[in-house]
Amino acid sequence: MAYPYGSDREARVVSTHFGDPMQRRIDTYVSRGGYGALKKSFEMGPADVVDVVKSSGLRGRGGAGFPTGLKWSFMPKEQTKPHYLLCNADESEPGTFKDRELMRWDPHQLIEGCLIGAYAIHAKHVYIYCRGEFFEANQVLARAVEDAYAKGYAGTDIMGSGNDIDVTVHQGAGAYICGEETGLMNSLEGKRGLPRIKPPFPAASGAFGMPSTINNVETLCAVPHIVSNGGEWYRQWGTEKSPGTKLFCVSGHVRKPGNYELPLGFPLTELIEDVCGGMRDGNALKAVIPGGSSVPIINAEEVGRCSLDYEGCVAVGTMLGCASVIVMDDTTNIVKQVRRMVDFYAHESCGQCTPCREGSSWTAQIMRRIEDGKGAEADLDTLMEMTQQMVGTTICVLSDSVAAPVQSSILKFREDYLALMAAAEPAGVA
Repeated sequence: MAYPYGSDREARVVSTHFGDPMQRRIDTYVSRGGYGALKKSFEMGPADVVDVVKSSGLRGRGGAGFPTGLKWSFMPKEQTKPHYLLCNADESEPGTFKDRELMRWDPHQLIEGCLIGAYAIHAKHVYIYCRGEFFEANQVLARAVEDAYAKGYAGTDIMGSGNDIDVTVHQGAGAYICGEETGLMNSLEGKRGLPRIKPPFPAASGAFGMPSTINNVETLCAVPHIVSNGGEWYRQWGTEKSPGTKLFCVSGHVRKPGNYELPLGFPLTELIEDVCGGMRDGNALKAVIPGGSSVPIINAEEVGRCSLDYEGCVAVGTMLGCASVIVMDDTTNIVKQVRRMVDFYAHESCGQCTPCREGSSWTAQIMRRIEDGKGAEADLDTLMEMTQQMVGTTICVLSDSVAAPVQSSILKFREDYLALMAAAEPAGVA
């Protein structure tokens, strides 16, 4: 069954079976080659699994883009302590809706990726930290884990290999901050989901004080395909520095929003015009946020120069992030949209760091005042100065996520702010 918003421009690897409910069944998954990569991994050995993932160039799909194989190699080689693999399935970035679809349609792909990753880092236990609001995904995933145990693909002596790996699905409780890897670990341990200061890094002291690696759902879903086909096979897509395919979550003012799996480096203009059918209602493009609400906004001219890979987005002053492409047309009130983003982050701040706790709250108040027509041009200078002090001064990057849309919107759409201020001036006042 084809995914409803599919495109012939796609290069499907992890999304091949989107829309096919049969793929949730373990017998169907196995009949299509499922768990073959896990068996191959046991034959290769942990070090060779890490090497093939390194050779593929796979980078973390949760936003940071750190090389996955390199991250795995940071785990201690000695096994004097238990090791853990944590799958971050707490997808909560505004504009992002890919990981929940991977879990809904192809849960065993994720489980197999988790098992391979755990084997590669000598972990005996996998924790899949799944966002609590994903009610259906949690049910589908929990059932798939039960089936994997029943068929001998998880638990003790997997496929007669002598390898023991347990898998636990842990439901979160709806806190955005628990998507940050150290906040996730605290939550998993039963504590408040507050991010931790690093160092120590998770590979040295992670979940329960033990060496841990945290990977995103999409990252782990790519692993079985890489192990089965090799690193060079995966590099047939993408660019030299950003190899492979990526799921792009497209929302906003396009005719065909949805999830699209495309080679990294795909032109942003072609994604909007060709893959997504162009702008809705014939309106002109105004702005795009290419990586979720926590990355800088780009204008229409920059969209024309943007390629959707890690380096291509940086070249136009933004970031790929988790590839959540939010498209806005010329009817969009940029001030209102940025204020909504700031309200979200102010609400979700854990309050641990003063620049984030106070800065996000004050930023939200000033943005609301401007939107209500009660602002002054001096407020823009205040916002720029205040948000600058919020960048790089906190334990996690939530504070930076407030600054990115505010600063970029003022720099690129200042006239939208000034128009609200001008409309509020009394008649006859210059």
